[in-house]
Amino acid sequence: MDQFTFASKHKTVLTAFMIVGLVCLGLTFVVDDELHTRFWTNYLHNSVFFTGIAFMALFTLAAFTTALAGWHTLVKRIWEAYSMFLIPGLILMLVVVLGVVGHLHHLYHWTDAAAVEHDPVLSGKSSFLNTGWYSIGTVVIMGIWIYFAWKIRQISLDEDKNGALDFGHHRRLRIWSAAFLPIAGFSSAAIIWQWIMSIDAHWYSTLFAWYTGASWFCASMALTIMLVSFLKRQGYLEKVTQEHLHDLGKYLFAFSIFWTYLWFSQYMLIWYGNVGEETIYFYERIHNYPVLFYGNLLLNFITPFFILMRNDTKRKYGTLVFVSAVVFFGHWWDFFQMIKPGARLTAMEALAHHGGGHGGHGAEAAHHAVDFAMGFTIPGFLELGTMLGFLALFLFVVFNRLEKASLVPKNDPYLPEALHHHVELHGDDAHH
Repeated sequence: MDQFTFASKHKTVLTAFMIVGLVCLGLTFVVDDELHTRFWTNYLHNSVFFTGIAFMALFTLAAFTTALAGWHTLVKRIWEAYSMFLIPGLILMLVVVLGVVGHLHHLYHWTDAAAVEHDPVLSGKSSFLNTGWYSIGTVVIMGIWIYFAWKIRQISLDEDKNGALDFGHHRRLRIWSAAFLPIAGFSSAAIIWQWIMSIDAHWYSTLFAWYTGASWFCASMALTIMLVSFLKRQGYLEKVTQEHLHDLGKYLFAFSIFWTYLWFSQYMLIWYGNVGEETIYFYERIHNYPVLFYGNLLLNFITPFFILMRNDTKRKYGTLVFVSAVVFFGHWWDFFQMIKPGARLTAMEALAHHGGGHGGHGAEAAHHAVDFAMGFTIPGFLELGTMLGFLALFLFVVFNRLEKASLVPKNDPYLPEALHHHVELHGDDAHH
């Protein structure tokens, strides 16, 4: 079947999980500290994570189109649907923006005017880390992403109806895709510096944008593998074969290694340089959050590397889906450890300041940072429930978009290549 139908039973299940997510967010707000640090970090964590998956799907689609790739044609409608989540993603991030503008949360140390005034590091970064740049940057950059996502999808859908006679639609897709790539590269770096890296405002890394981009890509590819497997079990994507899953598995394997390379490069250079303003980021996580720090490597490198290293494991649906689930959760875990320690320290310093002035509040916060706290030291049930709610919202949007067009882009000029790719590989396997 080439036409997806968003069944009522799937709508019911996803709606139920969205309700679970809302309940978990509500409970988090109720049991939280007076600054609602756990609530806001959970909200930011999932909003950025799933919005980033949508962005990376669009980036991947644009990169493959520009590179004249053809093998992905049978799954590109999934990435087009992913990219449409950028619209609710903007709405989700606008809540964070309103929180910054209205001082409704203490996610970012640089939003405290008194702290900036007395801190030479924050003061030196204030030309970039300020309410105006954060607000306008989020709206403008995400607005540009949404426009490109909408334009590329509209050309692709119109190709189904009017693209049978020439390659005009695909040439337009290549132009729009090529234009998007440099914009995406620079804008995603700028926005992730503000959304995530500025939580640890005294620290910075020139590799951070690459690192988060690789994490988003791995999560996007893992979710794609699981969704393709689900759709095939429902009787869709009949032309997607073991060979295409193998290609997706190779990307998951390769970029898991690339993510590890970036992780090691960032850590090793900071460790070797041993400069206090750089080591503080890793020192905090290694000493106060060791489960997050070492669990990150276990989930995102050791597991996919040793399982997917064998060629046959990338051809077994069960194994590939299992590893994809681990990697997807692992990169959600990765963003958890990027956000939670710094935001927790900022909130603790703010609470200490409100309780007893500036004197010694940093030392007091640092002392308490080593204490175990569910939802910060490790994810708790409320975090997992919130993640499932956001995932259900993401899939609800994706399924809704998949229903609007044929799963197989009938007039894509690279569709025969995607089909021939299967036949050729299948013949080689049979020969061997």
